[in-house]
Amino acid sequence: MALRSGDRKLSFDVLADSEYDYLTSASAEPDAAIPRSHSDPARLQNGASASSPPRKRKKRKSRKGKSCLISESPTEETPLINGDLNYSCTLSTVTEVASVVPDLDCEVTLSSVYGALRQRNVGNGGCSEANSDDSVSSKKDDSVSSKKDDSAKEEVAENWNTGGKEIGQQGSQMNGRKLEKDGTLDWKEWMAEDAKYILPMDKLPVKYFLEEVHAGYSLRSTTTLGNDKERERVYDTIFRLPWRCELLINIGFFVCFDSFLSLLTIMPTRIVMVFWKLLRTRQFKRLSSPELSDFGCFIALIIGVTLLQQADISLIYHMIRGQGIIKLYVVYNVLEVFDKLCQSFGGDVMQALFNSADGLANCSPENMQFWVWRFVSDEALAVAASVIHSFILLAQAITLSTCIVAHNNALFAMLVSNNFAEIKSNVFKRYSKDNVQSLVYFDSVERFHITAFILFVLAQNILEAEGPWFESFLYNALVVYICEVMIDIIKHSFISKFNGLKPTAFSEFLEDLCKQTLNMQTENSNKNLTFVPLAPACVVIRVLRPVYAAHLPYNPLPWRLFWVLVLSGMTFVMLASLKMLIGMGLRKHATWYVKRCQSRKLHSD
Repeated sequence: MALRSGDRKLSFDVLADSEYDYLTSASAEPDAAIPRSHSDPARLQNGASASSPPRKRKKRKSRKGKSCLISESPTEETPLINGDLNYSCTLSTVTEVASVVPDLDCEVTLSSVYGALRQRNVGNGGCSEANSDDSVSSKKDDSVSSKKDDSAKEEVAENWNTGGKEIGQQGSQMNGRKLEKDGTLDWKEWMAEDAKYILPMDKLPVKYFLEEVHAGYSLRSTTTLGNDKERERVYDTIFRLPWRCELLINIGFFVCFDSFLSLLTIMPTRIVMVFWKLLRTRQFKRLSSPELSDFGCFIALIIGVTLLQQADISLIYHMIRGQGIIKLYVVYNVLEVFDKLCQSFGGDVMQALFNSADGLANCSPENMQFWVWRFVSDEALAVAASVIHSFILLAQAITLSTCIVAHNNALFAMLVSNNFAEIKSNVFKRYSKDNVQSLVYFDSVERFHITAFILFVLAQNILEAEGPWFESFLYNALVVYICEVMIDIIKHSFISKFNGLKPTAFSEFLEDLCKQTLNMQTENSNKNLTFVPLAPACVVIRVLRPVYAAHLPYNPLPWRLFWVLVLSGMTFVMLASLKMLIGMGLRKHATWYVKRCQSRKLHSD
């Protein structure tokens, strides 16, 4: 920029020596004159600076935009040339300077020039205003700049010609944001370095396809090369884990069945023995803890069966049958959720009842009244929980019977929706090892409940079905069992896959279950299978009683009572025999499996 006033030049006069001749022509026009800063001393006609304060200039206001006067105050980094005058330039002048810079490789940009100009005498990011402080500072700066020599001019010119590095460093920060280096903005250099990652646009599609054919694995971008560990994981998911999971669920099912038979055979036998001892000795003694527990379970069973007898199964059946398929699915899922809640809560209630029975059997005479009231309150809670659970299982059995009897494929719709909803809600969750063990035990209990529901359907068909019904019943029962087995296998296989469990984990679960069968103490009692057979027993007795009553003679009464005793005795003998068979088989298998696991641990050590 070449603006001259007498012998004085602007501090940017060195720009006139460069290749930007456009600024010289622009400065020759009268409109392009650079206004003097408010802090500059007024020029006299004889060239001397006056001692009077400078004249204040009025601010220019424009509706389209405001031009801010940027004063050029001398600093140590940018000394004034011939330093007695101080000039200022507008934004338009800076824009004209930047518009004529054709070289993109130059490190001085508009922001650097603007930042270098802006940092001079611009306080707090605002425009320079005419005030008394500016005039005082300009006088001091004039006295300082007058002491500079011509070497400063040469230094500024050299810095500008080499790209304005010092000015670029001072003006690299504008409005609190630092500009990136120009090297990162070099597109050609970046393209040259990363050309190997970019598909050349001049390649033919056929050539690209042939390169992909000879490149190696076709799915190399989305899959990786497997190893022996991954291969074992695949075969564990398909073969080894389903076998062990199904073995564990079946053993758990027979453990639940053994507990159910114990409730119907062992508990009545123990109660009869207590009464027989009382009648023979005619002396009342304090009952032991197991005897009190048996009496508590027997009372809950009797009350549950009595209340279930008052429920009209036909009415409930027709109410549920009048609903749609989707509503059947909703009803069955809601009942299944409440079944699991009652099962978990019922186990806690029975533990509290057995604890109160143990305290009542071993308490002192002074605390007898406290323990009696505690046992009575726990017994009432156990009866209420058992009755509620019994009604839930009865409603669930009626719903399943409705789906089986219906002729609009309601059974398949319910099985598909229910089982796949179970997979969706369990497979993609994160489980610990103990949680997976509890989930397997829940499936064992669910398998036993489904057996009770199938028995309910069989009893209803015996009483109400007409024509050949056994084949269709057997087919539907097999469909239900096969779907349940397949869903359990898929669910536990992928749960183990996603949670990193190996098939040996299910062997450990089976070992814990065998120790529970043998009444051996385990490290953690939470690993035990919890099953309360009171509610299923109430449902089975409620269902089988009409079947027995239908085959009894009505008259005379003694003959009817005789057949009641005969059928009851035959049923008891059959259940007791089944109990002995299942119990002995479970104990033999548990003993063999525990010894096998212990021998393996010894060999591994």
